[in-house]
Order: sequence, then C-alpha cells, then structure tokens
Amino acid sequence: MLSTPPQAPYPDAIPPLGGQATNNRPDPLLEVAAVFLKLGATAFGGPAAHVAMMEEELVRRRQWLGHQEFLDLVSATNLIPGPNSTEMAIHIGRRRAGWAGLVVAGACFILPAALLVLVCGWAYVRFGTRPQAAALMYGVKPVALAVVVAALVTLGRTALRTRTAIVVAAMAVGLVIAGVHELVVLVLAGLMLGATRGFGARGTPLAVALPPLTVAGAFGLLPLFLVFLKIGAVLYGSGYVLLAFLRADLVERHHWLTEPQLLDAIAVGQITPGPLFTTATFIGYVLAGVPGAAVATAGIFLPAFVFVAISGPLVPRLRRSPAAGAFLDGVNAASLALMAVVTVQLAGDAVVDATTALLAVASGALLATTRLNSAWLIAAGAATGLAAAALR
Repeated sequence: MLSTPPQAPYPDAIPPLGGQATNNRPDPLLEVAAVFLKLGATAFGGPAAHVAMMEEELVRRRQWLGHQEFLDLVSATNLIPGPNSTEMAIHIGRRRAGWAGLVVAGACFILPAALLVLVCGWAYVRFGTRPQAAALMYGVKPVALAVVVAALVTLGRTALRTRTAIVVAAMAVGLVIAGVHELVVLVLAGLMLGATRGFGARGTPLAVALPPLTVAGAFGLLPLFLVFLKIGAVLYGSGYVLLAFLRADLVERHHWLTEPQLLDAIAVGQITPGPLFTTATFIGYVLAGVPGAAVATAGIFLPAFVFVAISGPLVPRLRRSPAAGAFLDGVNAASLALMAVVTVQLAGDAVVDATTALLAVASGALLATTRLNSAWLIAAGAATGLAAAALR
C-alpha cells in the first residue's frame, strides 16, 4: 500500500523564489524592493491598515503567499516585540527572496517614511517656533490624540474579552500609576494571565528572556542608540504603546525631551506614511541632527530584523502554542493599560481650549462611525489650526 506523502505546511502558497530571477519573472529581490517602497510611501492609517494593504497587494493580487501563511505571519508578529507591520514586511521579504529579501523588504518599507520624517524634523528645528508651525501642531495634536483613543477602543474589543484580561489590565493601570517600570508591568501581566492557563517555562516567548538594557543618563549618540534599541527590543502591542515608552524614557527619566516635543513627534509620525516607529527618526534629528536621526532609527528597528530572522522558521509552532498565546493575551491587556494611562496624561497638552476639544471629539466620532483614513483627519486638523491662527 502506498504511503501518503507529508502535507506541506501551506498547500495554497506559491513556492518562494529564493532570490533567483527566471525568464518569465523579474529578479524577486527587485520585486520585493519595488513593492515595499510603494507600500512604505502610501501606507497611512496605522499597523492594521498597513497589514490590510499587504494582504490585498501580496496575497490576493500578486499571490506571493497563501491566506493561511499570511495569517500565521500576522500571529507571529504579535508574539515578538516591535512594529507589527514592519515585521510583516520583513517576514514576507524573506519568504519571497531569502535572507537578502528579509533585509531589503524591511529597509524599503521603512525608508520612505524615515526620509519624510527627517524632512519634518529639519523643518521643525528650523521653523518650529514660528506661528505657522505652532498653529499646525495646535490642530494636529487633538486629532492625533483621538486616533490613539480610537485605536485603544478597537484593540480593547479584542484584548479585553474575558474578566481575567480586564482584571490584568486594571492591575497594570495601578502599577503604572504607582511608577513601576513599563517592561516589568508587561512581563507580569503576561505571566499572570499565562498562569491561569497552565503557563510553563517551556512556552515562554524568546523575547521575554531578554534583559532590559541599562542606559547611561548623559546624552550622547550611544546612549540615544541604546534607548531606542531597548524600546525596539521590548515593546509589545500596538505601535501606539510607543508613546508610553518614549514618555517614560525621554521625558521622565532622561529629560531629553519636553512633553510638548514628544506630542509633536507623535503627531509627525501620524501625518506621514509607514511605521509609527519612524517617530524615532524625528526625535533623533531634534536631539542630534542627522547622526541622531540615523542612530535612533537604526536602534528602534534593528531588533525587528533580529526577531524575525530567529522566529521565522518557528512560525507554525508559535501559532499553535497555548502558552505563547496566553502570555500574549496578558501582554496585550497590559499594553492597552499603558496606552490608556499615557493618553490621559497627554490629553492636557493636546486639548487646551474649546476648538481643540471640538477637534478631538469630532475626530473621535468620525473614526468611530466611518472608515475614513486617519491621514485625512490629520490633514483637516492641520488646516483647522492654520485657519484658527489666521482668524486671530
């Protein structure tokens, strides 16, 4: 009797090209570069929108991989720290064009946004104190705050589906308010929720074992690099959790930025396409010019490349692991708590009068009731700020 051959993990997937051109296809590495440069230049709306654009372009249109493998990669990016949409680009680049594709896809997805943010950083330093720039940010900040709140609500529907998750989130809020380090809060929340489902050491995600980096208090390019390397290596959850980490390290611990500067940086990340993590590019430029922008960008994105390279071959096991899933549920609940606390803390700087309050409420209502891209709301906020300044 003939034996049944083993099933391929993803029977509906197109075989990877491995970096080799054929007579009928262009060089896959050039394909990867072109596709992710385009996505990096047009992907507005946050990580969920970025992933949706990738699914449309790379699964349905180009058929680079099947639906099941795409879903597995989405799951894997949620089990490791870092920017989810960038990690998706890195995973797909490796799947399409090997190890060189891993580097090229990630770099091309990051590059357009980083360059745009660099220009914004230059303009902010050069013209940031002028009335026009202040008026622009006056309108953008409350809209950016509303976008964060909308993301918090959307993610909460998924992450806080059980009483246990709600209790863990409430505990995380209390710990954050008490001054406990945000990384400790995330790990404790993951372990707590994991314990309710028989969490064991064997299933601990690799990233949890990484100790936090110790960063010197004095400013310099190396400390700046290490701060962003630490953030990139330990940040779980939505990219908006970045706000909490940046505030804790750059505003409260090291006093390198003021709170208004941090909000300005987040706003710039909102009005440009690509990953929100390019906020690091803006902050690096404000603090130390082009060298600062380069080391901050390299620091925050480098861990994503490393984690994807390590975890890529383990994607099927990670997806099926109950322990990893339980830990992730706890981390996601705590991530939402961090987002909620920092949003309340920053609201006072964004909502300063009736006009900004109306902008925040109207933006939140539109985000809740329509599918309007947040980039259009950011643009409308900027226009409102300029118009308000002109009428004064």
